[in-house]
Amino acid sequence: FVMYLAGFSINVLTLLGIVLAIGLVVDDAIVVLENIYTKIEGGMKPMQAAIEGSTEIFFAVIATTVALVAVFLPVIFLEGITGRLFREFGIVVATAVIISSFVALSLTPMMSSRILKKRERQNWFYRKTEPFFVSLNSGYSRSLDAFMKARWLGIVAFLGSVALIFFLFKTLPNELAPLEDRSQIVVNATGPEGATFEYMDEYVDNIVALSMKELPTNGLISVTSPGFGTRGTNSAFFRITLTDPANRDKSQQQLYDEFSPFLSKFPAANAFAFQQQTIGGRRAGLPIQYVIQSTSLEKLQQKLPQFMEAAKNDPTFTVVDLDLKFTKPQIDIQIDREKARSLGISVIDIARTLQLGLSGQRFDYFIMDGKQYEVIGQVQRNDRNAPIDLKSLYVRAQNGQMVQLDNLVNLGESSTPPSLFRYNRYISATVSAALAPGKTIGDGVESMDIIAADVLDETYSTSLTGASLDFFESSSSLLFAFAFAIILIYLVLAAQFESFRDPIIILFTVPLAVGGSFLSLYLYGESLNIFSQIGIIMLIGLVSKNAILIVEFANQKKAQGAGIRESITEAAKSRFRPILMTALSTILGILPIALALGAGSESRVSMGIAIIGGLIFATGLTLYVIPAIYSYMASKRARLSRVEA
Repeated sequence: FVMYLAGFSINVLTLLGIVLAIGLVVDDAIVVLENIYTKIEGGMKPMQAAIEGSTEIFFAVIATTVALVAVFLPVIFLEGITGRLFREFGIVVATAVIISSFVALSLTPMMSSRILKKRERQNWFYRKTEPFFVSLNSGYSRSLDAFMKARWLGIVAFLGSVALIFFLFKTLPNELAPLEDRSQIVVNATGPEGATFEYMDEYVDNIVALSMKELPTNGLISVTSPGFGTRGTNSAFFRITLTDPANRDKSQQQLYDEFSPFLSKFPAANAFAFQQQTIGGRRAGLPIQYVIQSTSLEKLQQKLPQFMEAAKNDPTFTVVDLDLKFTKPQIDIQIDREKARSLGISVIDIARTLQLGLSGQRFDYFIMDGKQYEVIGQVQRNDRNAPIDLKSLYVRAQNGQMVQLDNLVNLGESSTPPSLFRYNRYISATVSAALAPGKTIGDGVESMDIIAADVLDETYSTSLTGASLDFFESSSSLLFAFAFAIILIYLVLAAQFESFRDPIIILFTVPLAVGGSFLSLYLYGESLNIFSQIGIIMLIGLVSKNAILIVEFANQKKAQGAGIRESITEAAKSRFRPILMTALSTILGILPIALALGAGSESRVSMGIAIIGGLIFATGLTLYVIPAIYSYMASKRARLSRVEA
């Protein structure tokens, strides 16, 4: 309904947000319901238990809701491709969490007062399962008491998580998004400069035959000499549509790895295959697009061969291509103006003769059998294939005599780029590269930077475009969103708890969660990408909920006169079961994402793994680390209060 009011559409990411919300919306209701039921089992009447139980947990539910919503605020307002992708996703999840907290504090207590009652007779399921949960609670109580005797281990666990983050952040591969199996492989081919349509068409037929033989295809589109953009008559491209993933034994990536080497068996043209990126549409082509900028074309021409040689020898890349190629043959015509003037021939006459004989200019139209045809003037092909044919043309002098151009012009040969490019107003060249198996965009950009530092001097500048630019911008945006989310959560919790200390204790869970996410991604061979990073940002709010439940209940106990150690241990023990239940409900809600169920789900697997791994890791450590940190910081505050008194 909120999306309808905001004018948003239902798409893949909004559906992803709904799937995530399924695991989140029940958390608050679980906490309230468990607290009410505990009071009913203690002998309190259902109506009184509903009122007191929801009142007791009211602050914690509001705090956890505000923390989760605060996490998505930076994501909603991000610009660029990250903002376009995740704005609707953030609104869906934040709205679902707000509504769920309202329901948990209103509908859940009302229904509990009418439906729940003290268990007078235990059914068979309760008798079978309750001993396990009782023993689980007892085991945690004993382990927590033993841990608090060596509570310094909580600091060690925290520092170990921080060290794990720094180590794995350098180890994990970085990319924009994992490739999805879209059942498509694209091939670009460029022949020698000056290659004719017939030459390229024969090459295209060979590649089509190869594709139909080596790949399980549903269809294939090939275009010879497209003639649009910067493509000339010496180019061609292919779009190969594979059979559905369910109908083939190999993935798109495996087929791509097997098919690419076959292209080198046809040296008539330079061809390379690539897979379409999951995200990003600035410029189609290879994933690495590295722009070299200079103030002059001559400077670029001087350094580009050395740069390309270094890039081709780098094991990070399998294919390296350059858009600025000095390969177009050109005939330079020098007119002997003195001789032409003496023969009564002007420069305009010579230029017009060349234009009429070689340019294929349209002279007029004629109509035959009801159809209109163009009249094009041009020397026959066998008389215009070689440079020497230029000198065989004749130009009419003022006296009416025909003079052969061989007497008037001198020919010279040179090579120039077919097209010139500019980027940010500088003369530029874009180096495109395909990545070796196991390499990501982050690895490719890093390798290009190393080559640029070694080859180029300070008069050159570099930039990114295409998928590489999308990767760089998304990484910067998400780093900002992560830092801003932590600051926002701290400020919101400080206002709610009316304390600068309690939010710091709660945020000690963040390194535990991030360390767990990085470890899970590393163990499952996933990368740091736009989806896994959004999952990690979301995880900040999820793990904060557990710490909020413990800290808030400990504050209540301490306000009733209990000691610091007693308050925090009692809070952790009493909140042990709801913390486990909320963590389990969230994990089960996100599990379909991690299992890659459904078409095109490969790119979102890393998000599910990051959230589930971080939640399991952080939940286990939070139950011990937070009590230890709380006891240290609360004890220090109590000592400072006594000194001030």
